[in-house]
Amino acid sequence: MRISISDYTVGAGVAGDLVNTSPTVRSTMGEALPDPEALAGFLAERDLRLDALADRPPTEDDLREVHLFRREVRGVLETATEEHAVAGGTVLAMRAGLSPVLQREPDGRWQWYVPTARGASLADELAALVGIGLLGVVRALGHERFRPCDAPGCRGVFVDTSRPGRRRYCGDLCGNRLNVANHRARRRLGSVAP
Repeated sequence: MRISISDYTVGAGVAGDLVNTSPTVRSTMGEALPDPEALAGFLAERDLRLDALADRPPTEDDLREVHLFRREVRGVLETATEEHAVAGGTVLAMRAGLSPVLQREPDGRWQWYVPTARGASLADELAALVGIGLLGVVRALGHERFRPCDAPGCRGVFVDTSRPGRRRYCGDLCGNRLNVANHRARRRLGSVAP
């Protein structure tokens, strides 16, 4: 797998999405990755082509390792300081990431990539992708972009890679749920007015 250093938003997005599949976050819905097929779907939805899965689908062992890795990612996203975030991101990146290489793109431009180690596990390749993404966010946008969801009762976390940096929710579900609740509250207030 080749991980683009300049496109850190991919790894950062995978970090938040993966953490938010946990039953800890999804208490009413349960585990979003209950089996290898769900893990395959998660990867496919994000167009992730991992070398570890070049000739096979995810296994129960892969799923178990990804569930454990998910906890590590949450730990990095909840760090209190930039230094801790960088240390955590570096540890993740080093699980399968090799030295950066400069490669020419089809359009002739040079691009930095981090290749992953041959034979790396699915979880280790994800770790390299996520680690490089989180390091890129700290460098380009700052550690304050690692955030908890603002929705009441949600335990989700995310990395805000949006240009304005004003994202408040871990996903569309929380944002939509809160917007609907606010709309209904406004309508109730409007119907009570004299």
